[in-house]
Amino acid sequence: MKTIRILVDSFADEDLLNAQMGNAREIMSRLDSRFQVSTFYSGKPDERLVQRPGTRLIRLPRRRQTLRILREFLFGRHDIVFYIKGSPAAIAYLAVRPKWLDKRIVVGTVESQTNFSVEPTITPEMIRSWERSMLRADVLFSNSSNVQASLLQEYGVCSEIVPTGVDTRFFTPAWDRPANPRLRVLFVGSLRPFKGPQLILRAAERFPEAEFVIVGEGVMEPELREQGRRDRLKNVIFAGSLKPAALRDEYRRADIFLFPSRWEGSPKVIMEAAACGLPVIARKDYKPETVIDKETALLGGSDDELLDHLAALSSNADLRRSMGRAGRAHIERFDWDVITRRWEEIFVRLVRRGPGAANS
Repeated sequence: MKTIRILVDSFADEDLLNAQMGNAREIMSRLDSRFQVSTFYSGKPDERLVQRPGTRLIRLPRRRQTLRILREFLFGRHDIVFYIKGSPAAIAYLAVRPKWLDKRIVVGTVESQTNFSVEPTITPEMIRSWERSMLRADVLFSNSSNVQASLLQEYGVCSEIVPTGVDTRFFTPAWDRPANPRLRVLFVGSLRPFKGPQLILRAAERFPEAEFVIVGEGVMEPELREQGRRDRLKNVIFAGSLKPAALRDEYRRADIFLFPSRWEGSPKVIMEAAACGLPVIARKDYKPETVIDKETALLGGSDDELLDHLAALSSNADLRRSMGRAGRAHIERFDWDVITRRWEEIFVRLVRRGPGAANS
């Protein structure tokens, strides 16, 4: 089969911690030799992409980056434009693109629910950018059945499901580490209201004998720190934003992963925690498919239920251990190598179907 040329609308910079850009790098680095990949960078690129044959890394200037990206969209010789996002260049390209002339297939990935109005931190401008880019893609893929249903309900748009992946060779358990002197509970996520980091402080007050680690940054950080000082919570650690190796160390040191977020697609942090052998406590709201309730995780519908689950796990080391091992076994189905093979099959199928490819 001929080489398939893919332009990935993302950045290859290794120090960019954005989850979607990280997902794009994971997929690009694993595509086999049938695929020629082009993508952008402005800092130090991921070494895996530097070393990958058939990868074209497009260095962006310090200024006028949008013009350089748009030029690649318009004049690059690509069969597929992948991972389209709401950037100015993508919006401009999709607005002027003559489909009768442009034979490329534009692929979008939807990684959150699309009932944006329920989440006040998502501004009208952000929603418009998303609609002007994602909804103009030729074909859309959702990362969970809940996201797929949300997209259909909110916009009447069909999509196929391809889950988010996790690197199970990087995120691994530390089964033989010494026991923590105090139970260690970990939260990882942006500090925004819908993520529920305020519940971590409530849990710290209810369980003073445990230690709670909050990894992440966001608009709520000053408020949370002030509350911790006001309530004299000596058992809360604010670790800030961490690079992958340091984040992995935090997963390995923890005993329980507590993730009270209400509004998600398929959270990477749940997958990373499970890959590191942690039992997970999360909400039922978004029906997470990367965990199994009562087998690898305990799911709840309210703050009180989540705290009751924390009490149950805190007092039962055998349950923590069995759920952690089951979680590690389950999450191996979502390894990035497995997910990338799915994307390879999709790219081949789309190219064979030609420019008329679309969700049905």
